[in-house]
Amino acid sequence: MVPTPPSPPPPSLRLTIDGEALAANWRALDRLSGAAEAGAAVKANAYGTGIDAAVPALRSAGARSFFVAHWSEVPALARHVDPAAIAVLHGPLSAAEAAYGRSVGVRPVINSLDQARLWLEAGGGPCHLMVDTGINRLGLPPAQLSESALAALEIDLLLSHLASADEATPLNARQRALFAAIAATVPARRRSLANSAGIALGADYAFDLTRPGLALYGGVPRAELAPHIRPVVRLQAQVIQLRDLSAGDTVGYNATFTAPVAMRAATVALGYADGFLRSWSGRGVLRCGPAELPLIGRVSMDMVVVDARAAPDLRAGDWLDVPYDLPDASARSGLSQYELLTVLGLRFERCTTT
Repeated sequence: MVPTPPSPPPPSLRLTIDGEALAANWRALDRLSGAAEAGAAVKANAYGTGIDAAVPALRSAGARSFFVAHWSEVPALARHVDPAAIAVLHGPLSAAEAAYGRSVGVRPVINSLDQARLWLEAGGGPCHLMVDTGINRLGLPPAQLSESALAALEIDLLLSHLASADEATPLNARQRALFAAIAATVPARRRSLANSAGIALGADYAFDLTRPGLALYGGVPRAELAPHIRPVVRLQAQVIQLRDLSAGDTVGYNATFTAPVAMRAATVALGYADGFLRSWSGRGVLRCGPAELPLIGRVSMDMVVVDARAAPDLRAGDWLDVPYDLPDASARSGLSQYELLTVLGLRFERCTTT
């Protein structure tokens, strides 16, 4: 008989989700959506926060419509919500995917005439329809909306996507006007245009359903949202080793940092394999309580090194905070707020506080 192995030690990385802040962000975005209802984009494992952590908080707050990109994301989400509340943004690319959608009861987003035919050939049923109003990614061009294949669709939600909602550009108004004109001719139960940034553009962009994503998780794509959005994610990493450097010692790959004086350094279990990318090198800090510990040398796959002089009592096994206020972290790292969240790796132990 093979003995049962012991449980492994706990991870050296923690990702804590503030469930109340996440719920509060949804409620704020729902309020800012006016008469429209706010849904929730939970693709990419709820923007890196974890479906199992995020969706119960969003559902309890009142979210009733959920959006993923891939069919492979459906099973994890369906553990928490009615499949009829799930929209798959990429739509069916094969008869097998259309059959799966019919069987499970989710709503595919139809993006082309071919996808419309696949869905109807699988038996049809409620679906969503994406029209392209200027982003030129997915969606039917307006010229195809009179095609006979679309007349047989049972369209629940008519949607489009803003290309530059986070900027002040005439394109926003052009897309809104085109979408409104299309919505007047396409029979659909509900209409949706605005993402997180689009909500900040005002009631004219809200229609019946908004689709916040980034702002749910603490991102601020437009300054108008800043007073309403709370940070959601807290990252922590464990110290592996402390060492004393002499003046002239170099640190890390390619010796990009040289100690100017004798100093204490800490090696920490965090690296680009965890989504803490090399662009942080020489820019980021970790925190020990109020003390900031600047990164020195390059971020490597599994480790970073920090200047530990401001934390003289630091020991191996202690935990450091990884500052992750998304707007500030974006400015420091050069990464977008979306990238900062969605690249966070599997080695983080994810948990939720309420």
